[in-house]
Amino acid sequence: MATTAQVPTSFGRELRACLRCRLIKTYDQFRETGCENCPAFNMDQDHDRVVDCTTSNFSGIISCMDPTRSWSARWLRISRFVPGCYTLAVSEALSEEMQAVCEDNNVQYVPPKHY
Repeated sequence: MATTAQVPTSFGRELRACLRCRLIKTYDQFRETGCENCPAFNMDQDHDRVVDCTTSNFSGIISCMDPTRSWSARWLRISRFVPGCYTLAVSEALSEEMQAVCEDNNVQYVPPKHY
């Protein structure tokens, strides 16, 4: 696993958030390097998975330099992830196929809460 996630190269409409860990990067960054927290998704090898595993529909952004020591990272449940930019919430869930990938790789997936 990488020690730090890539920082988004722009903060416009091309931003996407990983549906599992909520890491934020641009579409092109996910295509080039995948998700540092979710290597089982293989987004850097199977580019169709970028659309399957990420969303542009999210709210809020937090940058976390040391997730293991941050109370906000613990509150957001990202304290075990690499330092980087994360969304506060996504409103979509992973597809059943990608949830099965998580299960096959013993990776915890917590679907978003709907209010």
